[in-house]
Amino acid sequence: MHKLVFLLCLLPGLASAAATDALKVFLDQTQTLKARFAQTVLDKNLKTLQQAQGVMQFSRPGKFRWDYVKPYEQTIVGDGSRLWIHDKDLNQVTVRKLDRALGASPAALLAGSNDLERDFTLSNAGIKDGLDWLDAVPKSRDTVFERVRMGFGKSGLEAMELRDQFGQVTVITFTDVERNPRIPAEVFRFTPPQGADVISE
Repeated sequence: MHKLVFLLCLLPGLASAAATDALKVFLDQTQTLKARFAQTVLDKNLKTLQQAQGVMQFSRPGKFRWDYVKPYEQTIVGDGSRLWIHDKDLNQVTVRKLDRALGASPAALLAGSNDLERDFTLSNAGIKDGLDWLDAVPKSRDTVFERVRMGFGKSGLEAMELRDQFGQVTVITFTDVERNPRIPAEVFRFTPPQGADVISE
């Protein structure tokens, strides 16, 4: 099952202050966002384990939606108070409190509040593949994410990378990015389909 994860770049580049500045601009000027994404999960030897595509949307603070469409359908919705994960093939829904699910997670970097330095230690990670990279290391030990990187380019946020505690790396690239589109409120609401197996955590 896909989780809401992002990624870590393994090789740092030249020092640059552009990434932290880009993040501040991103947070200050982006209330909503919509984009297509491509996600690749790599094992600790950088062998591809999974690939997926879909559309992500968020409305800060705390509301987001990730719709995976390939290779199978899955929806992840944060409605402001709860996190819903719907696996269509299994007709199974997992629900948990959003504050516990966000916390020092990668989702908080995009859809959380502006007070990122409360939950993350931020530092510039240099330039690689034409992007300015920012390191975000969770301050809490109660997280599966060891490190997150965000890559900024001419169109703003273009990539994220995350390494988990098991050495897996998840790489997400964004295309067709729309900043501050009007997104209907119902996009961030979720009602379990009839007959779905609902699991509360």
